[in-house]
Amino acid sequence: MNLSDFERTNHSGLYISKVAHPIFGKKYIARFQYERKRYVKVLGYTKKDNLTKKSALDLMQKFKDSIMLKEDKIETVINKPVATKENSFENEQLSKLIKENEQLLSILGDYKKLDTDILKEGVQKIYDLEELKRYQIELIKLQNHLESNNQRMIVLFEGRDASGKGGAIRRMTRYMNNKHYRIVALGKPNDTQRTQWFFQRYIEHFPTGGEIVLFDRSWYNRAMVEPIFGFCTKEEHEIFMEDVVNFEQDLVRQGMILVKLYFSVSKEEQKRRFDRRIQDPLRQWKFSEVDMQAQDLWDEFSEKKYEMLRRTTSRSAPWHIVRSDNKHKARLEAMKIILNSVDYDGRNYSLDYEPDEAVNISVQRELLQMRKSKNY
Repeated sequence: MNLSDFERTNHSGLYISKVAHPIFGKKYIARFQYERKRYVKVLGYTKKDNLTKKSALDLMQKFKDSIMLKEDKIETVINKPVATKENSFENEQLSKLIKENEQLLSILGDYKKLDTDILKEGVQKIYDLEELKRYQIELIKLQNHLESNNQRMIVLFEGRDASGKGGAIRRMTRYMNNKHYRIVALGKPNDTQRTQWFFQRYIEHFPTGGEIVLFDRSWYNRAMVEPIFGFCTKEEHEIFMEDVVNFEQDLVRQGMILVKLYFSVSKEEQKRRFDRRIQDPLRQWKFSEVDMQAQDLWDEFSEKKYEMLRRTTSRSAPWHIVRSDNKHKARLEAMKIILNSVDYDGRNYSLDYEPDEAVNISVQRELLQMRKSKNY
C-alpha cells in the first residue's frame, strides 16, 4: 500500500485515496503509531461500504482502542511477576477487571463523546425504571381487581407547576390496560360550564365500574390557581372550600375510591426545572406564561396551599403529601399510596409498601413545616 496514493483528511491518522475505484469508490485507511509501532488498516470504501468521513472516523477510533487494549494486555503479561501465593489473588482481580472493562465498553460504545453528567443520568434512569417495574406490576393487579369487582377509583394529582405530576402519571399508567383507565386534564371552562354547578364538568369524567380516572389537576384549581389569578371571586372560592369536603365524603360513601396526592416541590427545585424547560428545545413547549409568574407568586401559592390542606383534608378523603424534589422517589411513593388504598388480590408481600417518611409525609407535618417556612 503506497501512502503517496492517499491524502490526509482533517483528522489525524485518517487518509482517503486520491483516486476513486470505478466500482468501490474512494478508500479510507487508518494509519497511526502507538508504543513505537506503526499500524495501518483499510477501513472501507465510500461506495461499496457506504462509508462517510464520520463513519470512517468511528471505525478508526474502534481500531485504535482495540490496539491499545491489546498492547496493554501484552504489557501486563510481559511485566507479570513470577506467580506466588501473594500475587495470584492480584492477578485474578486484574483479569476480572479487564473482563469487566471489555464488557462495559461493549455496552457503552463510544461513551467518550457523551457528556459525563448525561451518561450518569441515563444509567441512573435505567436503575430507577427497573425498581419501578415491580410496583407497576402491582398496579396492573390492582386494575384487574377493580375490574373484577366493578369498583371505581379516582386519583387526584395536585401540586405547583413543575412539581412532577405529569411524569408520575406517565410512569403509573405505562403498562396499565388503557381500556380501563383515563387521564383527565381539563382546561379553562367554557361559557356554558361557567354557568353550571362548579363540580359538574368534573363529574362528567368520573369513572364507571372497573375504571380508574387520574386527574392531572382537579377541582382543587379553585382552591389555589383560580383565586390567585382572579379566575373566581372570593365568594366562589369560599363556597368551594366549604362544600368540597362534603362532596368528597358523599363520593366515598357511595363506593368511590378517592386518592388525593399533593406533589410538594421546593422553590429552588421548581426554578431549576423551569430553567431547564427554557434551555432544552425538547421541553420548551412545557413552559407557559403561568410558569413565568409561579416563582414571583410563590408566597401567594403557599398561603393558598396551606389553607387548602388545612381545610380540605378529612378522614374519608385525606391528602397525601409527596415531596417531589427527587422525581424517582416521589413516583415510587405515589405508587405505594395508591396500592395501599385497595386490598387487592395477589399482592406481592415481598415488596416494601411502607412509606419513606422523608418523601411520603403527613398533612400535619407539611403544615408544621409550612408554618416555619414557605419554601414548600
